[in-house]
Amino acid sequence: MKVLVIGGGAREHALCRSLSLDPEVTALYCAPGNAGIAEVAELHPVDALDGDAVARLATELGAGLVVVGPEAPLVAGVADAVRAAGIPCFGPSGEAARLEGSKAFAKDVMAGAGVPTARSYVCTTPAEIDEALDAFGAPYVVKDDGLAAGKGVVVTEDVEAARAHALSCDRVVIEEFLDGPEVSLFAITDGTTVLPLQPAQDFKRALDGDEGPNTGGMGAYSPLPWADPKLVDEVLDTVLQPTVDELRRRGTPFSGLLYAGLAITSRGVRVIEFNARFGDPETQVVLARLKTPLAGVLLASAEGTLDELPPLKWRDDAAVTVVIASHNYPGTPRTGDPIDGLAEVAAQDAPDAYVLHAGTRAEGDVVLSAGGRVLSVTATGKDLAAARERAYTALGRIRLDGSQHRTDIALKAAGG
Repeated sequence: MKVLVIGGGAREHALCRSLSLDPEVTALYCAPGNAGIAEVAELHPVDALDGDAVARLATELGAGLVVVGPEAPLVAGVADAVRAAGIPCFGPSGEAARLEGSKAFAKDVMAGAGVPTARSYVCTTPAEIDEALDAFGAPYVVKDDGLAAGKGVVVTEDVEAARAHALSCDRVVIEEFLDGPEVSLFAITDGTTVLPLQPAQDFKRALDGDEGPNTGGMGAYSPLPWADPKLVDEVLDTVLQPTVDELRRRGTPFSGLLYAGLAITSRGVRVIEFNARFGDPETQVVLARLKTPLAGVLLASAEGTLDELPPLKWRDDAAVTVVIASHNYPGTPRTGDPIDGLAEVAAQDAPDAYVLHAGTRAEGDVVLSAGGRVLSVTATGKDLAAARERAYTALGRIRLDGSQHRTDIALKAAGG
């Protein structure tokens, strides 16, 4: 099978790495990719938001499967264009991807499916915003209705900061605060069958101790030693399957990756948000633990045959990933700085630890930073403590001027 992956972040590098290890994959392409993905896949330029251009590229390459990584191309309908060209595509239609593209649409689907979530108001005027903030009180949870690259959510005790964020959005969802730890659970679906993956936890705040501004994610780990062993089955029964069934009932079947962001509250599991694609950085740790070859699972989702697959197999190992971000992230990041130490990690830490590229580009033999989140240093080990130690040892070999990272990823869960 020839596979084309669309995107150029650490999520796509994790996908490409897993696909490159799959014996069924005879050729692997990525568009546009990055400096790290170039080591495992052949890169091609493409406007990832242009469905016709992506479909043309897939046709030229003779791809038997296209995997659309990021949310923006999915919401733009790129998967529809690929399918219209007769090529199997992993990723939901533009209509179904509204589950991530519109918080208000997601709330409506959850209401129809009876999925437990936070009470909320959809607001479009200053008066509605003030009424909603007053109704819920602090801490305030304010979400931009549209896509915001993981930075559209503000959780704050400061009503003026909450109001300012709400006013900066065209349409905003204001909801009650959910207490309890957060969990990410991915599921692969073909619109009928739902195949949950292993849960992970990510770290959204920029600084240690969950301080600082929200980011796209600064690290993640899996498995979750503190979680109820029945959690995955419970979420499948109460969240994932009902949501997939409701979308099919509405005539907008969802196939691809359904990501549930969950809060384990004192009143039970509640959905914080849905995403329509693999999450970054959780993908890095979930795929590090997946034993089953990836391409066949993604193809079964695209072709509607997930019910024919044997159960997924998982490694017993734990996995930890730590994000190295550029200077000033999540503000306007500094880019163009050289990255040193990548060869040292490859020589001294592989295969237990490795580096997945996010915002990088190559200039000759030099790898430069090219985004806010630059690298994800990922490691596996017999338990979280071992995986964590390996990840931070490898991270210590990397040099990027002005870079930042959290030092407490998976610390509590590993018993630290």
